[in-house]
Amino acid sequence: MTGRIRVVRTDCELECPHIDHQLRAMGIELVLLPENISEQELADETENADLLLMCYTPITALVISKASRLKGIVKYGVGIDAIDIAAANTRGIPVVNVPEYAEETVAEGAFALLIALTKKLTTIHATMQTEGWAWPTVKWMGSDIAGKTLGLVGVGHIGRSMARMAGAGFGAKILGYDPHVDQPAMQKLGITKQSDLAQMLSLCDFVSIHCVLNEQTHHLIGKQELACLRPSAILINVSRGAIVDEAALVDALQSQRLAGAGLDVYSQEPLSLTGHPMSSLYGMANVILMPHLAFYTKEAMQRLEQETLARCDEILQGKPVLVKSTDPRLTSQKSGVVIST
Repeated sequence: MTGRIRVVRTDCELECPHIDHQLRAMGIELVLLPENISEQELADETENADLLLMCYTPITALVISKASRLKGIVKYGVGIDAIDIAAANTRGIPVVNVPEYAEETVAEGAFALLIALTKKLTTIHATMQTEGWAWPTVKWMGSDIAGKTLGLVGVGHIGRSMARMAGAGFGAKILGYDPHVDQPAMQKLGITKQSDLAQMLSLCDFVSIHCVLNEQTHHLIGKQELACLRPSAILINVSRGAIVDEAALVDALQSQRLAGAGLDVYSQEPLSLTGHPMSSLYGMANVILMPHLAFYTKEAMQRLEQETLARCDEILQGKPVLVKSTDPRLTSQKSGVVIST
């Protein structure tokens, strides 16, 4: 490969030293861009790019239309809702993600949020740091996971790992809502399939969201769905913020119509102490806020970088790029891809 090959990687705040080192070692011109780059600036930078790597930055039709040399778009991560895939398809530019690198990792993150909320770990820890001790009064009484009901919204790989941890691991009853997974498949996983989301929510002590964000799942958990939850219920979201109507969620938490929430994702990222639609959640004892880091472990990042480099090599070598995702937006691509079986 020659130095004329140009690769643009957005969201350089997410450090990927192995990716950057390997691309530069191949003689590639690597351009690193920050997350908050404007659409026009990104379009200018990618105009002569052969490959675009992105994580969170929107890849719009304008950006794609101006990238005359672009051979592929690699999402170094899972969610592809920030990419105008239709515009890429129109130009025959393959789009690929890395769907498998953090399945167990993210499930562990979701389960950690659930444990922390049921046992009130963060508030007890804060009290220990300021007062030195906490006596067993009602204020600190937690709840068990064993014998309770966990509802999964989405029963893909991450949801299945969550089911195993809470079910086989902790003795919870597991319900699952996922139109794309049939009853026999769920039964094999120890999950009871639910065809009615609202009804499932009314039965749950805990709800954990593990579906992709698309037109069908945007605000899937809205005001009416949140109203179906028991006041003692806890909601976990490590998937995508916009799957939940966040304004309705804030209202439910503030009015104590929901016992707690553990959140790692938000429609508008980054979160902020002030001036953000969800800023009022800071300081609430029954809410744990994570900065979209459920995926971020040493092992997961190693897998992510290795898989990303493999997809980059395929594209730059002119080979069909391997699509490991089952998302129809990716599997329906007609050129430049090979679908994993």
